[in-house]
Amino acid sequence: MIQWYVIRASGVVALALLTVTVVLGLLNRSRVTSDRWPRFVIDRLHRNASLLALVFLCVHIVTAVTDTWVSVRLVDVFIPFWGRYRPFWVGLGATAVDLLAAVIVTSLVRVRLGVKTWRGVHWLAYLAWPVAVAHGLGIGTDSGQIWMLGIEVICIGSVLAALAVRLAAPLRLAGQAW
Repeated sequence: MIQWYVIRASGVVALALLTVTVVLGLLNRSRVTSDRWPRFVIDRLHRNASLLALVFLCVHIVTAVTDTWVSVRLVDVFIPFWGRYRPFWVGLGATAVDLLAAVIVTSLVRVRLGVKTWRGVHWLAYLAWPVAVAHGLGIGTDSGQIWMLGIEVICIGSVLAALAVRLAAPLRLAGQAW
């Protein structure tokens, strides 16, 4: 029973931290800065939030795989839509894991890859986030609860707001050139 709570809690925390990571990544790329929040602070928070998200994602995965109530095998975590238990929704989670794994691996060898290649693969994080959101909405046992819907709305709203700032950044930066 406690394992079920750990699966749920670690999934919610991983989603929240992944959201923070995406928001900070968008803000950092938008060159959002202030006296209180210089760019290097945003960059470090982005990196630390992503590492913490990875820890909670690993807890989520390990507890789901070792849970005896549902049948999620280790292979189901990495091969999308292969499993027996709710294959579509678990498959979305596996897809998000695969995309994030590519981002993590390339970030670890960033110096050897070059900025262009690393940045190209790093864009997969922006695809992994909505896939992870859909995974949680579809398989989460709390997805219909008002508190969970509130968390989802905050996560989605935060990313959309950061995306709006990111899309406006070229306009803002072009206006500063005048």
